[in-house]
Amino acid sequence: MTFQRNSIGANAFIACLAAAALLAGCSRDPNARRKEYFDSGMRYFQRAKYHEAAIQFQNSLQADPYYSDAHYELAQCFLKDGAWTTAYQELLRTLELDPKDARAMADLGKLLLAGRKFDDARDRAQAALLLDPHSADAQMVLANADAAMGREEKGIAEAKTAVTIAPKRADAHLNLAILELRAGHNPEAEASFLNSIAVDANYLPARLSLGQFYQKQQRWPEAETQLRAAIAAAPTATAPRTALAALYLAEGRKDDAEHALVEAKGALREDPEGYRMLGDFYLSNGDTQKALTEFASLAKAHPKDLRVKKTYIQLLILANRGAEAKAWNDEILKANPRDTDAQILRAELLSHDGRQTEALAILQDATKNAPDNAVAHFQLGLIFAEMGSMQQAEGEWRTAARLVPSFVEAQRALATVAQRRSDWDLLWQCGDQLIRAQANSPEGYVDLAAAQIGRGDSDGGEKSLQKALEVAPNDARAYTGLGNLRAVQKRPDDALQFFQQALDRDPASSDALQGLVNLDVQRKDPAKALADAQAQIAKSPATSALYFVLGNLYITAKDLPQAAAAFQHAFQLDSQNVDAALALANAYILQGSADQAVGVYQRAAKDNPHDVRLYDAQGSLQESSGNWAEAEKLYRAALQTQSDDPTAANNLAYLLLEHGGDKDVALSLAQTARQRMPEAASTADTLAWAYYYQGAYPTAIGLLEEAIKKTPDNPTYHYHLGVTFQKNKDAGHARDQFERALKLQPNPVLSQQIHKAMTDHSSS
Repeated sequence: MTFQRNSIGANAFIACLAAAALLAGCSRDPNARRKEYFDSGMRYFQRAKYHEAAIQFQNSLQADPYYSDAHYELAQCFLKDGAWTTAYQELLRTLELDPKDARAMADLGKLLLAGRKFDDARDRAQAALLLDPHSADAQMVLANADAAMGREEKGIAEAKTAVTIAPKRADAHLNLAILELRAGHNPEAEASFLNSIAVDANYLPARLSLGQFYQKQQRWPEAETQLRAAIAAAPTATAPRTALAALYLAEGRKDDAEHALVEAKGALREDPEGYRMLGDFYLSNGDTQKALTEFASLAKAHPKDLRVKKTYIQLLILANRGAEAKAWNDEILKANPRDTDAQILRAELLSHDGRQTEALAILQDATKNAPDNAVAHFQLGLIFAEMGSMQQAEGEWRTAARLVPSFVEAQRALATVAQRRSDWDLLWQCGDQLIRAQANSPEGYVDLAAAQIGRGDSDGGEKSLQKALEVAPNDARAYTGLGNLRAVQKRPDDALQFFQQALDRDPASSDALQGLVNLDVQRKDPAKALADAQAQIAKSPATSALYFVLGNLYITAKDLPQAAAAFQHAFQLDSQNVDAALALANAYILQGSADQAVGVYQRAAKDNPHDVRLYDAQGSLQESSGNWAEAEKLYRAALQTQSDDPTAANNLAYLLLEHGGDKDVALSLAQTARQRMPEAASTADTLAWAYYYQGAYPTAIGLLEEAIKKTPDNPTYHYHLGVTFQKNKDAGHARDQFERALKLQPNPVLSQQIHKAMTDHSSS
C-alpha cells in the first residue's frame, strides 16, 4: 500500500514536470513572448500609463529586436512623455525595419514640423501619402508645412483634403480652423471650429481654441460658453479653468476670475497645478497679502510640495518676516543642502540683512553647481548691483535672459540698464522678449517704443505705444511715452495732453511730471513749472521722486534753500533714493555748507552701504577741501565695495601721483579707470600723468592730446601736456601748452605751477 501511494505521487510529480516543461517551452518561444509583452504594453498605453507601456514594449523588443510594431509603439510612448529625440530615433528604426509604415513616416513629418524643418517635413508627408493616400495625419503635415512656408491658401486646400479623408476626426477640423484663422478667414475658421466640436463635443483643444477665438473678438458670452463647456468635458483639467480666469480678467471681472479659481482649487485639490492656481493668480496680480495667506494655507496642507513651500518663503521675505522665512528655508536645506532654490532664498535673506558678501559667496557657489539655473544668475546680478558692480550685474542678467528668454525679471533689469545708457539695441531686444513673454502687458511695447524712437523710428515707436494702450488702456507709461514722442516732434500741445493723461492715471508718475515741467521750462515759464510740480505733489504727497523733480526746478531757479528742502523731503520719504541724497548734499555744497553735505553722505551710506557714488562724492568733497588723507580713505572704501569703480580708481590714482603715493599702484588704478570709462577725458589725463611718472612720455602725450580734444578748456590738461613735452625735449610745444593753460585762467595753485615750469625750462 505504501508503495502504491508513492507510485501515484511519483506519477503526479512527473506530470507536473511535463507541464512545467511545456510552459517553459512556450515562454521561450520569442514570438509568444514578444506578443505577450506587446499586448501588455498596449493595455497600459490605452490606460495612459505610458512609462509602464514603454517598459513592456522594450521587453517585447528584447524578445525580438526586429519587431517594427514594438518600435513604433515605443516611439508613441516617448512622444507622450515629450522625449522628442528618442521618439525620432525609434521612428527611424521603425522605418528601417518596415519602410512601408506610413504611420511612422507621417509621425516623423510631425516632429520635423515641430522642429521648423518644413521642407523635410513636407518630404516625409508626401512619402507617407505615396504609401497610404488616405493618411489624414500625413495630409495635415503637408498642409501645415506649406502654410508655414508662406503658401497659406495651398495649406488650407490640403487641410480640407485631410477633412475629406477623415470627416469624423475632430483634430482634422481643428487643424483646418487654425490655418484659416492664420490666413484671416475668420468666418470660415469659426465654422471649422464648430465642426470640430460637432464631431466630438468633448474635444478639449477645439473648445479652448474657439473660446480664445471669441475672446479676441470680444465676444465675451460666447467665449465663456465654450470654456465652461470645456470644464464640463474635462473637470479635472487645469487648462480650461486657467483660460476662464484669464477671460474674466480680460473683461475686467477680477472678482469673477478669483471666484473661478477658488472653484478650481476645490475641484482639483489633489492636483498640484490645480491647487496652486489661486495663489499664483494673486501673485501675478500683485495681491501679495492674499498670496501670502493662500500659500501659508497651502504650505500646511501640502507639506511635501517644495514649490509651494519655496513660494511661501519668498512671500515671507517680501513681507519682511525674515525669521519665519529662514526657519522654513532651513528645513529644506537640512533635507537637501544642495537645493539650489533654497540656496538662492538663503542668499536673498542674507542680502536683506545687509550681508551681501555672504550672499555673494552662496550665489556664486549655486551658479557653479547649477550653471543653467537662470534664477541663480539673476539673483547674483542683483547682489552685484547692490554692491555697485553694474558690469558684473549686467553679465549675470544677460546669462539669465539667455538661459530663459521669457524670464521677465531678467529682461526688466536689462531694460533698465539699456535705458540708463541709451543702448537702443539692447532695449529693443528686451522689449521684444517681454512682448513674447507677456503679450497682454504694455511693458514690452513701451520699452520697444523707446528703443525705436531712440533709433529714429518715430512711426514704429508710435505703433508700439498705441499697441501698449490697446492691451492696457489705463497704463500711464504709454501716455508718457506718447508725450515724450510729441515733444520730440515739436508738438507741445499734444505732448501736454498726453502727460496730463498719464498723471490722471498715475498721480505718482515722476516721468510724466518731468515731461510736463520740461514743456513749461521750454516755454520759458518756470513759475508754471513749479506750480505744476507742487500741484502734483499735493495729489501724491508720499512720492519721493516727485520731490526730486521739484528740487531740480529750484536748482534751475537758483533757489538753493528751497531746492535743499525738496531734496531733503525726497530723501526722508525714501532712504534708498540715493539720487536725492546726492542732490541734497550738492545743494548744501553750493550754499557753502560742506559739513552738512558730509552729514548727508554719511546718513545715506548707512542705508545704502554698497552705493559707491556716496563714497566717491564725499571723497571728491574732501579732496577739494584739501583733506587728502580723508579723501584717500573714502576712495579706498569705494574700491573695497566695488573693486572696479572707475571714479574712485581714477581719483585715488591722481591723489597718489600728486601726493607722493605709490606710482605703480597709481598706474594700475588709472588703467582700471580708463578701461571702465574709455571715453572720459579725465581718465585719459590721469593715465597719461601716471605714464609721465613712469617716463613713458610719448604714450602720455597721445592720451593728453585725446583728453584736450574732448575737453579743450581744461587748463590742467594743457599744463600736463606742457610738462610732458618738456620731458620729451620738445620746448616749442611745451611753451604753447603753458600759454594756452594760462589763457584759460587756472586757479592760483595751478597758475603758480605753470609759471614755475616755464621758469625752470628757461633757466635750463
